[in-house]
Amino acid sequence: RCNVTNDTKDVRTFLQKLGSRGKFLFSTFSQYAVTESLNFFESHGMKMKVENEGRVFPVSNSAQSVWNVLADRLRKYNVMVVTGIVGKGFHAKDGQIVGLNVMQKTAIKTIEARTYILATGGTSAPETGSTGEGFTWLSKIGHTVIEPDTALVPVKIAEKWVHELSGVAPQHVKLTIIHKEFREKDADGKSAEKDSVKNKNMDRRGESHIGRMVFTRFGISGPLALSFSKTIREQMTYGSIEVSLDLMPDFNNETLDKKVQEIFKENQNKKLKNTLKELILPSLCSTVITLAKLDPEKEINVISRTERLSLVNTLKDMRMTPVGFLGKEKAIVAAGGIKLEEVDFKTMQSRLFPNLYLVGDILDIERPSGGYSLQLCWSTGFVAGTSAANSLGYGKPIQ
Repeated sequence: RCNVTNDTKDVRTFLQKLGSRGKFLFSTFSQYAVTESLNFFESHGMKMKVENEGRVFPVSNSAQSVWNVLADRLRKYNVMVVTGIVGKGFHAKDGQIVGLNVMQKTAIKTIEARTYILATGGTSAPETGSTGEGFTWLSKIGHTVIEPDTALVPVKIAEKWVHELSGVAPQHVKLTIIHKEFREKDADGKSAEKDSVKNKNMDRRGESHIGRMVFTRFGISGPLALSFSKTIREQMTYGSIEVSLDLMPDFNNETLDKKVQEIFKENQNKKLKNTLKELILPSLCSTVITLAKLDPEKEINVISRTERLSLVNTLKDMRMTPVGFLGKEKAIVAAGGIKLEEVDFKTMQSRLFPNLYLVGDILDIERPSGGYSLQLCWSTGFVAGTSAANSLGYGKPIQ
């Protein structure tokens, strides 16, 4: 459908979502940010809508709408698009890029230009062309490449009940990391003595996030799981962890128990399996009842307090065991890229080669799911294009 951007118009707030690396982008986003992107697409006839957590989509629910706007701009201003050519790397001389080696059919030739903008992406979704070749080219001419790794990627879960819920998509749930054992790291980043939390009869609760999730045949995906995946991966290096799924994040255990009692009072003569759908998705009811070790055929009026509390505890804490991640080919965003200190973010110029501009996923900037990646591309792309044109004396950019 194409998540065009995120409707976070305040630049500082938007960049905070990019973590510590967001500070590099203030000068970039002060020139072109969310408001400018929305204005661009709206002015060219594409209506948009805002969904969960600020995600912006075309009203058409089709990525073709975005494609049409961009392709129309290319045609209108006679931009030449050449396909069937494989890039092979840059020629660099005296601090300038002097050519790009390409292969067309079986012939190698060099394309020469005064400026070059590299937008080859990272290593996620290789079927789109993001295979990491840009990193290889830049590394060979002296740029520092932070080793790419998956950042937003679906999580594999061990429990069979998770797989059986494939396709179910709760809209508002919370995931929390639970440390079953914990290894502190010493000053050199090496694992120190393992602290078994389990032996102390307690769990160490870690980071939490709330959002929309999707169960899959191998584990969990959707915006919440994708945004949380890198943290899960990192925490697994410290020791054994579980992930707690809270289906009712707006309630604590006490207030949820009161809510359940209210529902039970209104449905005293119904069976449990027919009553729980008053609280959660019908597709989740059977699994919750099974995990709570309750009888789905039992009538509400004979459910004991102990059984009710078991239900409440299950709704607030369904444990899942992460056992791995899908590969880079399934990643939405890959971490890593060109070291940010080697880029001038006022212009997107390489600090090593002033006639080379670096944009989008080629940069070592992590971001959550929700339209942040494409906005990074719109902003850095606009600034790079404008700066490259200005360097050649072409003046104001075409909108």
